Amino acid sequence: MAEAKFNIDKIRQDFPILQRKVNGQNLVYFDNAATSQTPKQVIDCIIDYYENYNANIHRGVHSLSQEATDAYEQARIKIQKHFNAKQAHEIILTSGTTHAINLVAHAYGSMLTKGDEVLVSALEHHSNIVPWQMMCEKNGAHLKVIPMLENGQLDMEYFHQSLSTKTKMVFVNHVSNALGTINPIQEIINAAHQVNARVLVDGAQAAPHIQADVQALDVDFYTVSAHKMCGPTGVGMLYAKEELLEQMPPYQGGGEMIAEVSFEKTTYAGLPHKFEAGTPNIAGGIAFGAALDYMHEIGFKSIEAYENELLIYATHLIQEIDGIVIYGPEPESKTAVLSFNVEGLHAYDLGTILDQMGIALRTGHHCAQPIMEYYKIPGTARASFSFYNTKKEINIFIDALKKAISMLT
Repeated sequence: MAEAKFNIDKIRQDFPILQRKVNGQNLVYFDNAATSQTPKQVIDCIIDYYENYNANIHRGVHSLSQEATDAYEQARIKIQKHFNAKQAHEIILTSGTTHAINLVAHAYGSMLTKGDEVLVSALEHHSNIVPWQMMCEKNGAHLKVIPMLENGQLDMEYFHQSLSTKTKMVFVNHVSNALGTINPIQEIINAAHQVNARVLVDGAQAAPHIQADVQALDVDFYTVSAHKMCGPTGVGMLYAKEELLEQMPPYQGGGEMIAEVSFEKTTYAGLPHKFEAGTPNIAGGIAFGAALDYMHEIGFKSIEAYENELLIYATHLIQEIDGIVIYGPEPESKTAVLSFNVEGLHAYDLGTILDQMGIALRTGHHCAQPIMEYYKIPGTARASFSFYNTKKEINIFIDALKKAISMLT
């Protein structure tokens, strides 16, 4: 069994928040797709920065500044190695996935013109829809949608038929935040490159579960948020191929992203600083590296196997409850997400009662309204699992769900 590959009791001790009570009950945290919890090792890393070497980076000759700069740049190298980017300067540190996508929409999108076509999947989070709509309104490009199918997967036949020499960019998430669907991004990237289109993959939901190799994928842009993978909020990364970053104009102006400034002319700094204007989230960047260290110590293959075991177990139990409707593909085609409704009940009501029993899960449209419109529902209840969750917690959740249903019917 995958569970034997690591010590779940020891892992849970690393997460202080898992010891607390909510509404008098032991916390069962099943909202990991929104944000994962943070282990003490990462929390300690943040405290260490502020207690011992808090200083601005890249600009000071004094010791604290040098120490902070070294720690921040070492974190960039950890991120580079984790995603197997060719160069460290291909990693742009951002405030998160939304920032990274907007950077590409503004900078690379500025090179698109009227008549160009861009494809976006129907499974996207709003952060991978709205920036492209704004971009198309600005430059006259045409936004086309890759439809979804009833099973929560993409209509790949439509995708292939839609590609043409007019296609300049394709935007797709690696994993759907609302359904957990794992998209065939290698097939998408290969096909898009056949017509010389660039591909941006939103990896925010995939990163906690799947270790992406950006060189093997040959992806042009890949985005991630640290808070989905045991890191702090307010920090993430954009990977982009060096040649694309060289072509793109800066997204923001200010300190750090310049080489020289005069009132007559400004020249821009080299990579990655060209896209990192202003003082960054220094502690967050360093902690992002610490979070990767922590997850690697456990092992991504072990994490993936264990979470899949939890998903299969939870799916089997919840399917035995009358009136349950599960959205999305079968467990073998998704990550550890159960998006469901109970016939005749509103997800919000379920979520409210479950919270009174100490169970945290997400209800609503999950910032993926087009998916809900496809299924003709206002939203779903979403239980999402991480490697620090247990089968015992799933049993507690299933019992609580049955109680909630009986209370509402």
